Amino acid sequence: MKLEHFALNVEDPIAMAAWYVEHLGMTVVRQMPEAPFTTFLADDSGRIMVEIYLNPADEVPDYRSMNPLLVHLAYVSENPTADKERLCAAGATLVSDAHLEDGSHLIMLRDPWGLALQLCKRGTPMLADKEA
Repeated sequence: MKLEHFALNVEDPIAMAAWYVEHLGMTVVRQMPEAPFTTFLADDSGRIMVEIYLNPADEVPDYRSMNPLLVHLAYVSENPTADKERLCAAGATLVSDAHLEDGSHLIMLRDPWGLALQLCKRGTPMLADKEA
């Protein structure tokens, strides 16, 4: 089985989708222009999606107050320092910047809505770079 998407209830899915498209290279696969504004965003491989929506059936989690290790979206980054600077200039905030013994460089940020984002440059890449 393949993972299709991971879903998050967020406060402003339309604005968030636009920010992710502009600053993280995501692509809108499908978007509802009316409530609950369900939006599917694909990464640049087109094989991994995140669904964001504003569904009043339950409350939007307070992502700003959550420990980023509870939930975060992690992105492969060839240059985490440059991506950190670019994303912070676009409204993200820095949480941590760590260099691990295995050669990995991991930076944790929060997007403008408080959701944690991690920039990962692994000492040894973990994702296979092959066609499905």
